[in-house]
Amino acid sequence: MTATRAGAGIEAALDEALGTLDETARRSLELDENEQFPGDFCSRLDGFGLPAYYVPAEWGGALSDHEDLIRLWRTAARRDISAVTAHAKTYLGVAPVWIAGNPEQARTTAGAVMSGIPVAWALSEPDHGADLLSGSVTATAEPDGYRVDGVKWPINNATRSGHVTLLARTGRDGTGRGQSLFLVDKSALSPGTWRTLPKVLTHGIRGIDISGLEFDGALLPADALIGPEGSGLETVLLALQFTRTMCTALSLGAGEYALRLAARFVGARIIQKRPLAERPFPASVLARSAGLLMATEATALLAARSIHSLTAEMSVTSAAAKALAPTLVDATLGELAELLGARSFLSDVYEYGAFQKVWRDHQIVAVFDGSTPVNRATLVQQFPMLVRGFGSGTVDAGGLADAVSVGGPVRPVDRGALTLVSRQGCSVVQALPALVESIGSRPAPTGLADQAAALGAMAEYLHGRMADVAPAARPAMAAYELAAAYELCYAGAACLHLWATGESEHGGESLWQDGLWVRAALRALLARLAAALRVPVPAAGPGDDRLDATLAGLIVDAANTGAPITPFGASAPRTLQQGKDSRER
Repeated sequence: MTATRAGAGIEAALDEALGTLDETARRSLELDENEQFPGDFCSRLDGFGLPAYYVPAEWGGALSDHEDLIRLWRTAARRDISAVTAHAKTYLGVAPVWIAGNPEQARTTAGAVMSGIPVAWALSEPDHGADLLSGSVTATAEPDGYRVDGVKWPINNATRSGHVTLLARTGRDGTGRGQSLFLVDKSALSPGTWRTLPKVLTHGIRGIDISGLEFDGALLPADALIGPEGSGLETVLLALQFTRTMCTALSLGAGEYALRLAARFVGARIIQKRPLAERPFPASVLARSAGLLMATEATALLAARSIHSLTAEMSVTSAAAKALAPTLVDATLGELAELLGARSFLSDVYEYGAFQKVWRDHQIVAVFDGSTPVNRATLVQQFPMLVRGFGSGTVDAGGLADAVSVGGPVRPVDRGALTLVSRQGCSVVQALPALVESIGSRPAPTGLADQAAALGAMAEYLHGRMADVAPAARPAMAAYELAAAYELCYAGAACLHLWATGESEHGGESLWQDGLWVRAALRALLARLAAALRVPVPAAGPGDDRLDATLAGLIVDAANTGAPITPFGASAPRTLQQGKDSRER
């Protein structure tokens, strides 16, 4: 593997290692059509040294800043989300080891990962899905360890993996202390006591190893147990606070790729002697899509940095970010598909049919590591703490200041600070009233103070509604809708925090001039937030009538030149087609 890199230029270094975009686009589509694993792409990720970023620095790896990993996954996902889904599963699989494993387990796992051995995370079962409490795979105590019986399915990398982090029942069914985690070395299992199940056919990510594992008396040594017996579910829930946050990078990469594809098309497509991009409707769709992608970026970066400095709040942050990112990007892909028309689903026209692939592939992101309803249920259960924190204005000022300083140094992660429930709520949202007041009291871009005030008013109204939700094991649908609104408040607050912190550094850049990106992002978020709360959409502010044309023009230019397409994004390689169909007509 090559030496690891960090900081500025990390995306460019990975892009260079992955080769030309045309090459990877053509190959990815070919493999997808034949449902073949993207082995070459994954090998290039290995060659770059990406597995080192799955191992914390204290165990010899390169993972010291989760913002770096967000950027790396995003860079790879804007080429082929399938390949990243396959490769990144190792990070998900080993996350519990860094939280609850002993030093020997951590050293062994770090060595395996750094040598390129894939790791799977075996949680799901055919009859229980995400209901981890009801898992029926058993690990029965034996004199020398544990005997494992049952089926885990469907599991990413179940067949290709060398190691598996396995959740199995060691206690009473349906109880919080009934499940334990085990680190399984498949090569050490006795033949005939386990087998892999066939790869399943999928709508998207067609070439990925989505298969299963069946255990029949497989014996594990006692030292395979991760953490105390019965602590498996708690460890999984804590690890998910990391993995859910990082999944936002998949949505970011998919959304950026799709936006660039659509922008190149509408910029080059001439109808009645005018490019489509100059017409009001296409310009509006491009601007709204860009605004939502920018909001997703702000959310993802702030959430990733919060792992380091707002660790105790990650039960809220991770759930909000994971529910929000695929929701916004799925909505964006749907609108962009309308602009592309038939080219959005044809597989051999316009840049090799890349759009239909990314559209299909991204649909699974909402399901990874807890579906959107599961994450919203996590938020609902924390409404009382969130309401109290917002009402009292409780904020971890130092932690928030570090989290919003995108590109700046981060604190070492204190995994011991992770909790199942955030006792102090969410500093990002709870700091919103003071931030709104600050923006309103100083010179600000045209209309931004009004947008900030509207967001603050909606947040106040939302928390009032949240306060009326009675605690329940099975919340009403109305509570889930309020959780969806909370995600949007988090995203809006993230945009304002990152703009306020970054304007002095980035003010001369096109997307930052007169607050262009943050105004576009807030406009799109406020419209969705009003719909979620069933309240009127805030009136258009000064300069809103010029946002669409200005932003759409910048997005088309960036798509054609490879310039960054979001305020904290990186340059991207261009295709050779430059918006033309990939075959002569």
